[in-house]
Amino acid sequence: MLHFVTGNAGKVHEVQSLLDAEVEQFEFDYTEIQSQDLREIAARGAREAYREVGEPVIVDDSGLFVESLDGFPGPYSAYVEDTVGVERLWRLVEPEADHSAAFRAVVAYCDGGEFEATPEPVDRGERRGPDQAAAERSSATTDDQVDADDLSVKFFEGVVPGEIVAPRGDGGFGYDPIFEHGGQTFAEMDTEQKNAVSHRGRALARFAEWYEQS
Repeated sequence: MLHFVTGNAGKVHEVQSLLDAEVEQFEFDYTEIQSQDLREIAARGAREAYREVGEPVIVDDSGLFVESLDGFPGPYSAYVEDTVGVERLWRLVEPEADHSAAFRAVVAYCDGGEFEATPEPVDRGERRGPDQAAAERSSATTDDQVDADDLSVKFFEGVVPGEIVAPRGDGGFGYDPIFEHGGQTFAEMDTEQKNAVSHRGRALARFAEWYEQS
């Protein structure tokens, strides 16, 4: 059983359409750390979720990265949308010479095991170092006391390049009206068109290809 950690049933249906495997939605309020790195955020969520459910999990995280704003809002995209708003972000970018941007998504997978070397990156919890991780494991008296940071997490990434433009279109959500790809904003695309090029769809497709072969 594969658990997709999300409150969005649509994401679950998307990965179900790509996988010949049982996928179940798992709503879990994991710690969403503050970080400039999507991988680090998704890895923390995947580790916490795996420790909670005890079975393979995937967690996704995404953001809009604007070149002229040094990648802002990036991992803080949801917060900026809620506080600053989409149109105000457009007005911030409008006077800049460079309007290029990209939607990026990371899917993090954790099943408690190790992963063979493949083109997709793996985080083996090495930020703390093996000596520190080993010391924490040896000093723990129960499994619940073992820090999950040494669990390996595999990443699958998807990127869609585009430009920030004046709002157009009535569909989609979030930054879709100001993100143009292939001459259309995401808000001008129908669901099928958007899913065919979406950053999350690309990341999930890469995950599905690997998962079916593993």
